[in-house]
Amino acid sequence: MPFPKQVRLVEVSPRDGLQNEPSPIATATKLELIDRLAAAGITYIEAASFVSPKWVPQMADHREVMTGLTRRPGVTYTALTPNLKGLEAALECGVEEVAVFGAASEAFSQKNINCSVAESLARFEPVLERAKQAKVRVRGYVSCVLGCPYEGEIAPAKVADVSKALYEMGCYEVSLGDTIGVGTPLAAKRMVETVSRDIPMGKLAAHFHDTYGQALANLYAVLEEGISVIDSSVAGLGGCPYAKGASGNVASEDVVYLLNGLGIETGIDLNKLADTGTWITQAIGRPNRSKVSVALAAK
Repeated sequence: MPFPKQVRLVEVSPRDGLQNEPSPIATATKLELIDRLAAAGITYIEAASFVSPKWVPQMADHREVMTGLTRRPGVTYTALTPNLKGLEAALECGVEEVAVFGAASEAFSQKNINCSVAESLARFEPVLERAKQAKVRVRGYVSCVLGCPYEGEIAPAKVADVSKALYEMGCYEVSLGDTIGVGTPLAAKRMVETVSRDIPMGKLAAHFHDTYGQALANLYAVLEEGISVIDSSVAGLGGCPYAKGASGNVASEDVVYLLNGLGIETGIDLNKLADTGTWITQAIGRPNRSKVSVALAAK
């Protein structure tokens, strides 16, 4: 199958990239990060998470972030809203799109959100109902699609079941997350093939972590299958909370460099993106995990 002509990058660094940072990051820094990403040509940015500050202290300023944004035309700013309370708060801040997340692993669901996969899906029904009333689109995430820290390998059929449930509930797009980054290209291909029997390929996204250094290879494999939406994080921000010291998200700069080399359009200015990665890692005192960014900075 030919590669897609165009790929939409979903930039998750302001949320997924920063949420596990131990020391508080100033709201102004988060807002500048979001604005720099938009200025680099990113059109879809996950800006905040409307969860309890007790569980994710780093996201406690979600209201300030969502209301303080300088909204650029053509850019979608979204937030994670795992429950009705989170959604109501996000709606008050004028959010135009939200996301919910389920897991393909029972053990992960129990440990992460204290309920079964079926229960977690049932909890989302009122969230999707309310979002529909408010004319707000909902994106669905499925975690542990290529492996679980507690269960090990995950059968593609399980991933397909959860994805299908989210899609039928009203999620316009389902993002398939290799949460612990254990997947390899063949496993990624097989998983996407299985899921795409129930959901059109154009409604699927890949959210691959780079814990084992396989993310770019896995993305190449699913691009061949027809995936045209990729979640990534500038400078590879965001560790994997289940694997100490492991890198988490694949770096946006590395993904854009790969896509440029394949002649796939993204509309993103790689140099501006790399500068943003250098800036944010210096601002929060983190190493830059983008190989492309480090190479460009050394030129």
